[in-house]
This record gives sequence, structure tokens and C-alpha cells, in this order.
Amino acid sequence: MAEIAVGIDLGTSNTCVSLMRDGKVQVLDNVFGERTSASVVHFHEDGSVEVGNSAKAKVIHAPAQTVSSAKRLIGRYYFSEEVKKAQAIYAYEIVEAPNHGVRIEIRGEEFSLPEISAMVLREMKQIAERHTGEKVTKAVITVPAYFNDNQRQATKDAGRIAGLEVLRILNEPTAAALAYGFGMGLNQRVAVYDLGGGTFDISVLEIGKDIFEVLATCGDTFLGGDDFDDRVMDLLADEFVAKYGINPRNDVYAYERLKLAAENAKKQLSVDEQVLVSIEEVMVGKDGAPMGLERTISREEFAQLTQDLIMRTFKVCDEALQQSDLTVRDLDGVILVGGPTRLPIIREAVTHYFQQEPRVDVDPDEVVSMGAAIHAASLVGEAQDSMLLDVTPLDLRIGVAGGLAEPVIERNTPVPIEQTRTFTTVQDHQESVRIKVYQGDHRQAEENALLGQFEFSGFEKGLRADVKIDVTFEIDADGIVNVTASDQATGQAASTQITLSSGLDEDQIEQIVEQDVAGRVETATSAGATKGAGDGDVPIFDDGQNDLIDLGDAEGADELELLEDDELIRLSVEADDANQDITLDCPVTEAANDDLEDDGFFDTSGGDLSEPEIELIDEEK
Repeated sequence: MAEIAVGIDLGTSNTCVSLMRDGKVQVLDNVFGERTSASVVHFHEDGSVEVGNSAKAKVIHAPAQTVSSAKRLIGRYYFSEEVKKAQAIYAYEIVEAPNHGVRIEIRGEEFSLPEISAMVLREMKQIAERHTGEKVTKAVITVPAYFNDNQRQATKDAGRIAGLEVLRILNEPTAAALAYGFGMGLNQRVAVYDLGGGTFDISVLEIGKDIFEVLATCGDTFLGGDDFDDRVMDLLADEFVAKYGINPRNDVYAYERLKLAAENAKKQLSVDEQVLVSIEEVMVGKDGAPMGLERTISREEFAQLTQDLIMRTFKVCDEALQQSDLTVRDLDGVILVGGPTRLPIIREAVTHYFQQEPRVDVDPDEVVSMGAAIHAASLVGEAQDSMLLDVTPLDLRIGVAGGLAEPVIERNTPVPIEQTRTFTTVQDHQESVRIKVYQGDHRQAEENALLGQFEFSGFEKGLRADVKIDVTFEIDADGIVNVTASDQATGQAASTQITLSSGLDEDQIEQIVEQDVAGRVETATSAGATKGAGDGDVPIFDDGQNDLIDLGDAEGADELELLEDDELIRLSVEADDANQDITLDCPVTEAANDDLEDDGFFDTSGGDLSEPEIELIDEEK
């Protein structure tokens, strides 16, 4: 029997794991029958860790100990705009690592983003082991197509910390297309519109039997369903300010109540024309009286609130079509990926833009993990092989004199790829050069993402422009970058893989693995849990009956109850024709290294941004 290898869609909001066996793809449900689990990690006082939907329920009572949307921060630097935004909206503590990376501080402990993601991945690993009865050690993990090298390497590190051998880092739209067309003998050009919880990608692919070629990919790694939630939450917060003169955003518990109500209202608007948000107690006044809020939101108002976000996605689509030299009329199909694409306003906008109805027989929450499972099965010999021809999403550039960044490998170049450019020194008898590697589409170096930098010395000294240095970029199938610099005259070379990008070096990763940080995850057992109808083999396509989002465990459920420490969070749902009331009722609780360097290679600290001492020579190999 072939080895077991699973496919994991590690999402911003939710994570899903699938397995392909005997030609059938199975979405693996957790012990509660849930086929997707929230990408949320809660830290208990005793040091144990809880992951999934039950952890998400604790965010109202313990927001500072509950980490969500970690994917938005993985692989980023502390000084980035994205991290600053996250610090403003998340209750948990985001701190700076010694190498300008990002850490999460919980109950006096600091965790890197790969560690947080590893805990979610460990939960998926344990779900798979419960289903198979065997140890699961191999996986294909998906990432947004627009993830840069830092983010891809950090995701790969997370898999390793979780106890998984990551067979491949696969782009989410490519995985979705694989699930859509695998084994069907299709000859089509399709667009994959992937709007997740925190990221947006659009990929244009050509499917020829079982060859999946990505023609172009574009994206925005800080645009997703969370931003739609924020618009509703801001509306509710502004109403509260107008009514009471107090800003609930300044109270972490009130903030989380509004955030939860906003998310549920958004989901319900995928079912009904309007929804009534009713929160009995957002905050408590100085006199001890509860300060509540009621607000009706219609689909039309929601569309007005989020119209600019939707239009941002289509600007990215314009770019992808231009890069692929196609128009919407050249496409044979449109695949929707991600929970937010269930919203009618999204589907209507997509239909209008692409001038055709998107496919509705593909489950947007599960299709990526299913595609990853298909590819994982092919890598271990369980399924017939399919050829995936992917591309690099961003230019890879090298810093040159004048604060500029010259492209070495341009965006949408098929990978794996190797490319060499020749540079020269900028001073006579120069002894060393500092080579900086960037990823992005901007001519000015500072506007791109700095992947790292390293010193190259030992080359033959000479006059300016006489010393020629070849810099070779190699991108593997995972999108991971390797760089080599060599002196044409002597053959002296220095090479490195950008391994410090995630903020963890090899010694740190080995230490974390040895400590088994991810082993603190406590997975629910079957005791006390009722399994749902998620055990059987499922087809790659559903029947379209799962397009609407339920707040209950089943259609028509009256309420969903989640217990935490004998306190009750109740989401009551009272159906009334086209109107839906959401009541949020919960008691108020009281608020409870030096820069990494390895012999001068790739210091990712961002602290030394001095100008590189090389210039581009107008020749290419």
C-alpha cells in the first residue's frame, strides 16, 4: 500500500484536510462532524492548547489568549504596514523578534508565527490519524499564489514543526483547478477567483487533459473576508458611539463581541435579504446598566459598505488577464474558492465581470484541500501523476546602486527556473559586495519585500567595471529561492538558500521540534462528541446544496450553544420569512535575540539597508 499523504488547505479563517485513497477524495471531518476547523488557537492557563471551532468560541471571554488570522502575519517583518494594522485590531500581543520578525506573546510566552500555524497543522494531522488509524507524516500544504518566499518558507517551517514532511507547497488556485479538472480529460482555460479570509488570488490556467499550466497569477495578501467583517463591525461600532458616546473599539471584549456579530451577520446575508443584529450587552455602563445595540442591515447596505473591496479584486483580475494575454471571452469557466464567495454580492459581481456564471458545483471551502490531496496522492504513488506547471507570482530582484532593484526573474515565469544576471563593482579595488535580494514589482528597492542579503568576497580585485559577478537565482517547485554569486574570473562562488526569511534559523527550528511545541495541542476525542455525516467518501463536486451558510449545526437549527468554563455564549437564530435576527448574549468578563546571521549570509534583520555596492551590466545568461 502506498504511503499516506494528506492535502491541507491552511486558511486564514478555516483549515481543511483531505485524503485521496482508491481514486476517491475524502474530506476528513473532526470528531464533531465539522469538515472545516477554524484556524484559531487558544492557550489555556495550564499550558495546553486548543485549536478549531471550540477555540474560536473562547475569543469573547479570552481575546488576548486566543490567536486568529495568524496567516495574515506569517513571513512578515515587524516593521511592515500589515503588522501595524494587525496590532490595531487584534487583542493578542504582537511583539518584535530579535531579527525584526513577528512573535505572538501569550501568558508570558513568545511564539513565532510558524509555531502558531504548526498548532493548526498538528490538529489536521491528528484528525487524519483518527480517520486512517495510522501515523500521518506527509502532506501537501497550500498557500495563496501571491505569497512571497518569506511566507512560503515560514509555511514550510510550520509543517515541519507540526511533525509533517511537506512534500510540496502548492498554490491554492492551482489546487482548486486540479480538483476541478483532474481525470476528466478537460481542455479548458479557467480563472480561479480565490477570496479567502485574509488573502485574494486570481489565477488563469490552461487545462489540457491532466496538464495544468498556470498562465498568470496575481493577488493581494491583505484583502479577504476579514475586511468585509471589519466594514460591518465599523458600522455597528459607529452606531454604538452615536448612541452612548463611548467607542467600543477601545475595549477588547466589546470589540470581540461586535466582531463576532459582524461575521455572523455577513454569513446570514448570504441566505437572507436582511438581518437584525441584536446584542443585549456590548459593554456595561458606569452605573452597571448594560449598553446594548440593535441594527438591521440589508444586502443593499452591505453591498455599499464593501463595494470598494470587491472592486479591488477586479483590479487584480484585470492585471492577471493582461499578463496572460487573454480576455474574459477566452475563458471557459470560473471557479470560486473561499467562504466569502458564497455571498450573493460576490457571485453577482463575478458573473458581471467575467460575463458568465461561475461554477457552483465546487464547494469553495473544500476544493483547495481536495486538490492538495490529489497532488499528495500522486507524489506517493497513490494516484496517477498530473503535470502542474506553475509560475512565480512576483519579480525576483537584486538591489543595485542608486537605491534601485533590477529584475532577475520576472513575474509569471514558469517554475522551476534558473536565471543569471551579470553585475559589476562600483568602486576600484573593491574587496566585497553586499547582495540584496528583493521580491516585488517596483523599480525602487524600498518598495519591494526584502528577502535577505549576503556578503560576497574573495573575488579578484580590479578597477570598477572590470570585476564581473554572476548572480544566479533558482526557484524550485515550492517557490523557494536559492541564490548563487560567482566571480567570472576566478570561479569563486558563494551560494545560499533564503532560509532565515521566516525569522527562524535551523537551530531554532530543531529546538522547537525537539520541544514539541505543537504537541501541546489537545484534540477532542470521540467521547461526548457526535460524529456527523462526514465519514464517507465524497465526490470532488457537491450538488450545490451547501451554498448557503448555516449558523446552526443543521438547517433549521434554533440555536448553537458553546460552553466555556460554565459560561454560555448563545447565538439565537429566529427565522421570520426574509428577515433573520442574530442575538449575541454573553456575560461580561474581567480583563484577565540578536540579529540572525550565518557567516554573513542573508541577514534579514532589515537593520542595515545600506546601498549595494554593485551595478548591473547589460548582459544576460
